[in-house]
Order: sequence, then structure tokens, then C-alpha cells
Amino acid sequence: MREHQKVPQKHSLSVIVGIGLLLAALFICSALVVGGKQPQAEEAEAVEVMQPKTVQITLERVYLDGETSEEIIEETIWSMEDFWAQYDGWTLVDQNEDEMVFRQSVNDISPLMKINGYFGLTDEGILSIYEGEPDQQKIIHSFFQLDTSKLESKQHSELEKGIPVKDRHHYEEVLEAFRQYQN
Repeated sequence: MREHQKVPQKHSLSVIVGIGLLLAALFICSALVVGGKQPQAEEAEAVEVMQPKTVQITLERVYLDGETSEEIIEETIWSMEDFWAQYDGWTLVDQNEDEMVFRQSVNDISPLMKINGYFGLTDEGILSIYEGEPDQQKIIHSFFQLDTSKLESKQHSELEKGIPVKDRHHYEEVLEAFRQYQN
């Protein structure tokens, strides 16, 4: 007989636990009702804002040489204050519900330029930067027309072969050196 009594006790314990969970759920639901009425629309919106939001972030970096790089990431926004602090120094240029575009000016030349940029001269005498040596004809950026008759033969020869861009300082030096021959 004791075995029969234990089985009902187990069931009664399950029933008590179930009732307890039901009462807890009812208590939580009743806590949402303030003074016997539903929360106001403003309160409901405030609850929604506090929910994390995942958005696509596009980071545009604009370099001194005119190149722009783009990085696309997905980010979950948990706190707007922390989110905006993370992008301090960036300019918001576009946004919608699911996407934000930030832009930043970088006081340096682009990674592409550092790796494979060459100053050269077009057939028309325009100082340009090429991706690779000038004979490959892949112009990245053009600057200004040069009076090639005023160039020393060494300078003209260097531009025909291509002057590799080493770093930002060298980039600025080359531009300044040839600016005096600008047409």
C-alpha cells in the first residue's frame, strides 16, 4: 500500500510545482499591468528601444590619395550610448532601420597606394598615380598637367619608368616637387 501512496504524492508534488509556476507567470503578467490598465504606448516603445538591435555597419575610409576603402560589419547594439561612443570620430552619412554608413577621413595614403602605387606621366603630360608601373596604364588618380618641356631629362625618365610611392611623406614630397612644373 505504501507504494500506491508514494505515486499519488509524486503526482501531487508535480501538480503543486505546476501550480506554483502558473502563479509565478500570472504574477509576472500582473506586474506589467499598472493600476489595472495596460502600459501606455510610450512605455511600450521604451521597452522596445531597450531590446538589442542588429544592424549592418558600413565603414568608409577616405584616404589622402582619393581612394576609399569600405568595410562592412554586422553589429548588435545593446546600448545606444556605448554604440555612439564606439564611432566617435566617424561621420554618419546615411542610415535606415537596418543599415548605417559612417565615413572617416584618414590622414594617410591608402594601403593599395603603399603596396602598388607609382607616380607616372600620361601621354598628355598629366601627373598621375598608377596601380602598378605606368606602362600598365591602370590610372588610380590624376593630379595636374605638367609642362614637360621644363622637366629635367632625369625627372622625365623617372616618371616614364614610374616612381614608387613609399609612404605618405614620400607621396607629398613627389607632389610638391612636380607642382612647380604645373601647366
